[in-house]
Parts: sequence; structure tokens; C-alpha cells
Amino acid sequence: MSAPPSSSGVPIESKAQLIDYMAEGCKAPQDWRIGTEHEKFAYTLEDFRRLPYGGERGIAALLDGMQQFGWQPVFEGDSVIALSKDGAGISLEPGGQFELSGAPLENIHQTCDEVHTHLHQVKQVAEPLNVAMMGLGFDPKWTHDDMPWMPKGRYKIMSAYMQKVGTLGLSMMFRTCTVQVNLDFQSEADMVKKFRASLALQPIATALFANSPFTEGRPNGFLSYRSHIWTDTDPDRCGILPFVFEDGMGFERYVDHVLDVPMYFVYRNGEYVDASGQSFRDFMAGKLPALPGEIPTTSDWADHLSTLFPEVRLKRFLEMRGADGGPWKGLCALPALWVGLLYDQSSLDAAWDLVKDFTPEDHAYLRAEVPYRALHTKFRGRPLKDFAAQVVDIADQGLKQRARLDDQGTDETSFLGLLHTRVETGLSPADYLLQDYDERWGQKIDPIFTDCAY
Repeated sequence: MSAPPSSSGVPIESKAQLIDYMAEGCKAPQDWRIGTEHEKFAYTLEDFRRLPYGGERGIAALLDGMQQFGWQPVFEGDSVIALSKDGAGISLEPGGQFELSGAPLENIHQTCDEVHTHLHQVKQVAEPLNVAMMGLGFDPKWTHDDMPWMPKGRYKIMSAYMQKVGTLGLSMMFRTCTVQVNLDFQSEADMVKKFRASLALQPIATALFANSPFTEGRPNGFLSYRSHIWTDTDPDRCGILPFVFEDGMGFERYVDHVLDVPMYFVYRNGEYVDASGQSFRDFMAGKLPALPGEIPTTSDWADHLSTLFPEVRLKRFLEMRGADGGPWKGLCALPALWVGLLYDQSSLDAAWDLVKDFTPEDHAYLRAEVPYRALHTKFRGRPLKDFAAQVVDIADQGLKQRARLDDQGTDETSFLGLLHTRVETGLSPADYLLQDYDERWGQKIDPIFTDCAY
């Protein structure tokens, strides 16, 4: 989230308003956009420790330095906790993970330009401070006790609640990084088909981008430990969402699901009010214990939607959430994959044909196994890399059909080259990191901070 929410909007008096709110996300295909977000760890190059918020070389100093490029500060209290510029944002995760929330763009060429510009700016600010950043799914060295805290009120509420409902929630908050793509839909029917296809294929994205094989300096037995962490974070707000594949799925069905998920907070007068574990249904009835007599507004609903963490999340667009943070060269590949699959009708049809016969057991098996084995996972009697190769080929065809060219006449398929290599070899980024750990780094973790720095 780029900035603190605003306690504004139309009062919510019925469930129908919530359904209408979601439906307002429908857009004509010519208005579909691509929003790409990526998180990264920031650390000193002397001892590789994560940056605190304050100090001469803290996160606040990085935010201050980025303002030379036209970024405008966003405050929570007296602290700058985000930046904004031209529809994009820079924000902070609980442990200081530095996130770019990209502007809504028309094609992957623009997305990649945005990523490259941002990372070049980050390097210009970080290098004089002897600070670096890298993209991995999970912090490879430091314990939870080593993590800094960012001055954002919502994180105190979330961290206290997460310890009541799972064992890995704090690791998720402070020690993970992801890459995410946000995409549009034309209608309720289009949303449902995209939701189903992308949710079923999310384990493929997890496998292709698996990049978190280390915990506290040693191999952890996973290729995507970040993905595994979500399986024990909060069962009410994470997971596969089996109802998405059932008859009757639509905006109303998703609204019912969200209404059943306990709240975290309400934002009022510049403060986060702790409403953890309380019911949005009670809020609509004026019976929220944290704010008795008040009813929510549309901004409260938007805030509540943002506190759900399934593999695909529905707001007024769909968020693809299955990938680990990764190397610079891979940050353009994830939006290319999902745009190729979901923004061309023939490719969407082909993607759905691949997964429409998946059983609930298939979904559960892939969700459980892929974090361990990534592309080496066996599925229906063959390596998952063979299935992933079909998926990447469908995305490739979808990008060809889109025919969005850059100034040199190159279409968007060039951004999938990295994924074609991964499915050919069956190796994800985590496989290469483990090889380096054994062969080049002498089973020491510190070299990762220089070898993988942006």
C-alpha cells in the first residue's frame, strides 16, 4: 500500500453496494492496463544487515534521496513512509522491504522501462551510502529478531493478530519479497474465467520464479520457502479459494467470502483503530466493537479487501501473487507471462482448457508440493516443467497476438525468453543459488549479498 488509507467515501448500507463496487472494475479491453509491483531487500554492504528506518543510511534516507527524481513524500504522522509520482508509488513493507508499485501501463515495454528506470534511480541513491538491494523470496541470513520495524501503524496491529492465527505470519511480514502483477477484466464472466485460470496456474508461476531456498544462512529444504510461508500465515485470508471453481462464482460470491474474513483495522483521523478479529458485517450494522455506532465507507471496504492474501486477489482488478522476488532480469518476465495468458482471448481459452479438469485434490497437491520442488514437481505422471512449458508457449502466442511493438519493432515475446530457458532446463533461480552455495560460495551465505545485488 503506497500511502495510509483515507477515511472517506460513500457510506455502506447494503451488500449490493459492495457488489457494485467490485463490478465497477469492469473495463473495455482497450482500457486494460498492467500494474507491476516488486519488493526488494535493502542492506549495508559492510555486514549485509537490513536497514533500519532512521539514521544516515536508513530507509528514510533512501526515501529522501529518491525525491531528487520527482517523487513526492507521503507521511504517516511525522514519518515519510511512501513516495508517489505519476500514478506509481514507492512503499515499505514491515521489515523495510522497498517496494515499487508501478503505474497502470499499456504494454510490457513500458513496464520494463519503468522497472529499469526505478532500479537505476535506486542504485544512484544507494551506492553513495554503501547500501545495496536484491530480490529474493526470503531473507537468506537474518533471523526475525534481527529485523527492523517500519513506522506504520497497521503493521503493529497485523503482527499481533497474526501470532494468534498461524506460526509463519511474522516471517511473511518481515522476511519475504514478491513480484506481483495486477490485471483488468471486461465483465463478471471475464473476471471469473481469468480468476479460475490464473488461480489454477499460480503454482506454475511459483515454480518458474522460485527463489527462496535459504533460511538463516542454510538451505531450508524448499525452492520457494516464501510460498510455503503462506500456508501457515492465516487460514481465513490465504489459500486456494476452492469456491472460485464452483458454480455461482461471481462478484457476490467473492463479496460474501470477504465479509466472512475477520478485520484488521479501521483508519480514522490519521490513526489505525485496532479492529482485529472483528466482523465487517457487524461494521455494516453499526455494531463494530472498535467503533460502536459507526458504519463503513467505501474506503473502509477497499482497506479490508487489501488485507486478504490469497494466491490471486480480487479488488477492482485481479492480482497475481504467486511469485518470489527475483533478479533484475526476471522482473519483466512475470507481467509478460500473465499478460500473454490473460489478455488474449484465444490464449485465455487455451489456458483454461489446460486446467479446467483439475480436481480439488490437484489444486491442493500443487499448492503443497511446488514450494518444495518447483519445476521438479511430478504432476500427473510427468515433471511439472513439461506442463509449465505448455503454459509459457500459450503466453508466447498471446503476446504475439497482442502485437504490441517497441520502437525497434520488437513484440512483447522477448520478455519470455528467460522462462523458455527455465522450462527447457527445469531449473528455477533457486536451483542455481543452491549450486552456487555448494560450488562457488563454500557453503557460506554472505556471497549472495554481492552476487545477487541489483
